[in-house]
Amino acid sequence: MLTKTMKAVQIHEFGGPEVLRYEEVPVPRPRSGEVLVRVHAVGLNPPDWYLREGMTALPPEMRPQLPFPYVLGTDVSGVVVAVAEGVTRFAVGDEVFGMLRFPQPGSAAYAQYVTAPVDELSLKPAAVSHQRAAAVAMSGLTAWQYLLEQGHDHPNPLQAHQHTPVPITPETTVLVNGAAGGVGHLALQLAKWRGARVIAVASGRHEDLLRELGADEFIDYCLAPGSVEALK
Repeated sequence: MLTKTMKAVQIHEFGGPEVLRYEEVPVPRPRSGEVLVRVHAVGLNPPDWYLREGMTALPPEMRPQLPFPYVLGTDVSGVVVAVAEGVTRFAVGDEVFGMLRFPQPGSAAYAQYVTAPVDELSLKPAAVSHQRAAAVAMSGLTAWQYLLEQGHDHPNPLQAHQHTPVPITPETTVLVNGAAGGVGHLALQLAKWRGARVIAVASGRHEDLLRELGADEFIDYCLAPGSVEALK
């Protein structure tokens, strides 16, 4: 039987890391089209701390008004422990992962349990750990939409023109700046999957890893600009 309360990381006001509180809250109940997931791992992404701070980079009229206290987090991996009536896509015991409700508020993944819309979850591959699955959702989708397929027409308030991916073929050269980052190392692998020649830019200490992931050329951003001439 499920417990009625759980631990969650929530905020009562905007601010720095000091506003994060580890508290006891009620376990949510899945609504129509949702499942309840026992959380095994969550991903930490820049939008999480942007939201924690109050999205101060946005104009005041565009900043979110949250119903405090508020549980942060969107990327999650865990096990389904309950399903709403009529849900057939997943069953109790399924291992799942996904990015929940982003960019709308209310994802609430920084908790022991979270409700999740079934169309925002996928079955977790058995060979992938919960930790790795939780880390891939937002970063992987960002790399995919930037390189391969936009997949939506939602405007970006910080970007005047909508990004449109260009075709990637074996004749394409892709330069990945920050290739050792969460998005970058996935973008490198997606570009190689499409057959492109990939130049990775990162700190020299990451060269071995990035070449193992498929980088054809490597640029240490700590080197003088003239050193890239060898890549031409």
